[in-house]
Amino acid sequence: MIRIRTAGALAAGLLTATALAGCSDDSGGSGGDGSYTVGVANFTLSGPYFNGMDKAIEARAKKKGVEVRSTDAGGDAAKLAANVDDMLAKGVDAVIVSGGPLESAPAVLNAIKAAGKPAVLVDRKFQTGDYTSWIGPDNEAIGRQNGDFLLERLPDGGKVAIIKGGPADNSIGLARTDGVKQALDGAPGIELVEAPGFGDWTTDGGLKVMEDLLAAHSDLDAVFCENDAMCLGAQRAVADAGHEKDIVLAGVDGQTEAVKAILDGTNYLVTGLNDADEIGSLGLDRTVQILDGEETEKDTVVPAPMVTEDNAKKYYDPDGNF
Repeated sequence: MIRIRTAGALAAGLLTATALAGCSDDSGGSGGDGSYTVGVANFTLSGPYFNGMDKAIEARAKKKGVEVRSTDAGGDAAKLAANVDDMLAKGVDAVIVSGGPLESAPAVLNAIKAAGKPAVLVDRKFQTGDYTSWIGPDNEAIGRQNGDFLLERLPDGGKVAIIKGGPADNSIGLARTDGVKQALDGAPGIELVEAPGFGDWTTDGGLKVMEDLLAAHSDLDAVFCENDAMCLGAQRAVADAGHEKDIVLAGVDGQTEAVKAILDGTNYLVTGLNDADEIGSLGLDRTVQILDGEETEKDTVVPAPMVTEDNAKKYYDPDGNF
């Protein structure tokens, strides 16, 4: 089941209702008769977010009658380029690129451009290279709204730790952390502590980094993680140390397990919705629109509402892909 989120007033200034309606149109133009074959080039499927987005693209394509050929480069940029070359050689009509933590992929974008095919980027917008269209979140805004939430939660100040996914130049993670810092840095009584190591965007990584943080800072009041997977691991470490009543957590993405933890009233208090299901679905829709010859936006920012205990029921979907 594909989740189409409602964002209400939070969508204002980010994405027009018209753009969303266009992306979510079930008609699919001529793509609905199975005449299109779309390649999906994944840099990695090792994380739940990217795996969920890949499944969402496949489900949306099936609904529209579009054939999808998905690949996994296993985190190898050379393999990603080879996968795209193979797709193009086999005659795909367009390529959706899910870059994961990859900052640029010049060989990939150059090959797609040389073949005269559309290149649609989902979630990750590469720092360089030509692409046809991109659909993803405003990561800095997500971080800033999490920071504002924590600031309200800590009116008397407190020590807030930040867990990064890595690597050091990851622009998505940097934008999320920068947003948190904009809200918290310099606020009265707030002390920020950045974990020295990276959590690698995984639950196990977040667990290990949180254990190290607690060993050095036993007086933490809150933790911000650059994604939910790491924060779920951090939550486990906090519980193992007996600090679940002392430390609250804030994440990003809207992973099902995180939304459930928020809904259940645990110390996981907030996440910013960067919906893998929605972005994957909209990415496939955008690709079909381009192939149908429709005029589309080059860059589309998808709304990322804040999920708290007050509205978690609205966003909880145990049957979703992510």
